Formats: sequence, structure tokens, C-alpha cells
Amino acid sequence: MIDPGLRGRGVLITGANNRLGIGAAIALGFARLGATVFLHYHRASLQQGIQADAYRAEQAKPADEILKDLRNIGGRAAAYEADFSDLSTISRLFDAAENFCGGVDVLINNAAVFSVVPMNRGRIETIDPLEWDRLMAVNLRGLFFCCRAVLPSMRKQKSGKIITVASGTVFAGASGRIHYVTSKAATIGFTRTLARELGDDHINVNCLAPGNTLSEENPTEQMIKFRESSVGLRALKRIQMPNDVVGAMLFLASPLSDFITGQTINVDGGISFL
Repeated sequence: MIDPGLRGRGVLITGANNRLGIGAAIALGFARLGATVFLHYHRASLQQGIQADAYRAEQAKPADEILKDLRNIGGRAAAYEADFSDLSTISRLFDAAENFCGGVDVLINNAAVFSVVPMNRGRIETIDPLEWDRLMAVNLRGLFFCCRAVLPSMRKQKSGKIITVASGTVFAGASGRIHYVTSKAATIGFTRTLARELGDDHINVNCLAPGNTLSEENPTEQMIKFRESSVGLRALKRIQMPNDVVGAMLFLASPLSDFITGQTINVDGGISFL
């Protein structure tokens, strides 16, 4: 087996809110390879953000079960609760991550308003402007804040991996959720531009675009049917699970991808061929 070279790396993963989600699956992947993992999570909905100013890994919080899983396999991990759209809170998040990890080598921008957060899935005329603004505040403003926050330390060490998370819905379009799909298309443009800006600093910036993924802790029958609706469109005909994106994420975070930047890897089982 090839050693991807992630042992001892400090990895910050945003949006690790539930045990069966993509953030948790990614965290386990890194922990198994010896990385130090720092999780960001929040309990915000589209209507109400969460404010917190210190990570409290020992208290009963949504990330506790993920931390337990990581520690059970010998992983070193901690978590921090933060409103992803608030600049001052994001600054404290990064201070805590750097103190715990001894530096952030890999930033994975996984946090977003998506299926597990209450969100209008109707057509454009049904979306409230306030909901549009809140979604953009998390999906784009938070992305902007996090990337800015990690740059001083990455520039100082002349290395780093920044990975954004888009969505396969960008490539085919999706009826309903135009605010979500728009934010994920913008994420790809953001990734390409940031890659150009940071090349001289030897910082790689890439994007991973998952397909329709079953990542809910207690999916309703309606949600399962929605996830199953993509199966017939795929070359690989099954439901996509969070573990399906882990390999591509580890690759983008590792030295194996040191000469790859500004790219989007589509992991959807073969719905869209780019």
C-alpha cells in the first residue's frame, strides 16, 4: 500500500455535524492515516445561527460521537463549535485549530447549508430573499473567511492544501434549490481563482464535487427516495455513501497531488463526465 504521507499533518475539517455525514467519514479517513484532526461543527439552521467562542470537546455536543469514533481508532482529535458566517468566530476557530494541531496543513471546507439543514427546495419564485442571503453567508462567506484565515500559516510554511466542496448538481443543474446550486457553482470559480493566487506560495487549492449522497442520520422515506433517484443516472448504479468521497479527499490532501491545483474532481458514480 502506498503511504500518502499524511501522518502528523494537522487537518481542519469544517461542517462535521453528524456521525454519518461526509465530514465524519473524511475525519475517520485522516485519523486512520495518522493525521491530527480538528473538527468544526455548528447547530445552525437557515433561520438561526449558533454563537460559541471556545471548543468544548468534553461536553455533550453534536461532534462528540464523531470524536469518540476517532479516538477509538487511536486518532488525536478535538472539536470547536462556531457560526461559519461570523468572521470573529472563524478567527477563534483557526487559533484553536493551530494550537491543537501545531499548525493547519490541510483545510477542508466541507461546511454548507445543504440537505440536513432546513432549506427551501422549491423553484426560484418560492425562495425568500432572507433565505438566499443566509445560505450564501454560510456557503460562500464562510468559505471566504476560512481560506483567508488559514493563509498566514500556510504562507509562512510555504505549503498547504486547501480543498473546497462543491456539488455534482452544478454540472447537470437541478430543479429547485437554485440558491444552493448557485453557491456550489461559485465555489468552483472561487477554487480556480484562489489556486492562481496561491501558486507562488506552493499552496494547492482543489475542489471535490460529491454526487447525491445519503448522509442523514435518520433519513425519512422521502429522503431515501430522493437519494435513490440518482441511481439510474449513474454508470455505477447504487446509492452514494459518505465513504465514497474519502479516497479522493485523501488524495487531494496528500503529497501525491502536489502538482495538481485549480481542479474539480467529480465523485458521483458517473452521472456527469467532465
